[in-house]
Amino acid sequence: MSNRVYVEPKGAYDDYQYPVVFLPPYENPPPWIPLHERLHHSDYNNELTQFLPRTVQLKKPSGAQLGFNIRGGKASQLGIFISKVIPDSDADHAGLQEGDQVLAVNDIDFQDIEHSKAVEILKSAKEIIMRVRYFPYNFRRQKERTVH
Repeated sequence: MSNRVYVEPKGAYDDYQYPVVFLPPYENPPPWIPLHERLHHSDYNNELTQFLPRTVQLKKPSGAQLGFNIRGGKASQLGIFISKVIPDSDADHAGLQEGDQVLAVNDIDFQDIEHSKAVEILKSAKEIIMRVRYFPYNFRRQKERTVH
């Protein structure tokens, strides 16, 4: 008597009861760098404090520009990001940089907000207290998408 069990092979993707998930393309690790060269190499930077959330405060006189652009929003599912900082602007002096994710503005959560609503809030405020974090990985993903 045999203990073999016959299993029917699955058919096309349509026959699976769970959704088929396609993973993002593989990202290669950084090239190998000798140990003695890693200390000052950007791909091997162990300084993680740059990724911690921080607060940036800006005052905007009426009619003045913010000094930065944003992209993203609810449609992208990645959040709102600083896409450009005008050199020598108040935003630049306050420490905003391309790749910063805007977490909140004046205690309003920006992690799941429409782009147009975010622009409205930023343009209408006279004083802006922003909670941001540097998140270059999701910013790159954001730039790859066509939603701004």
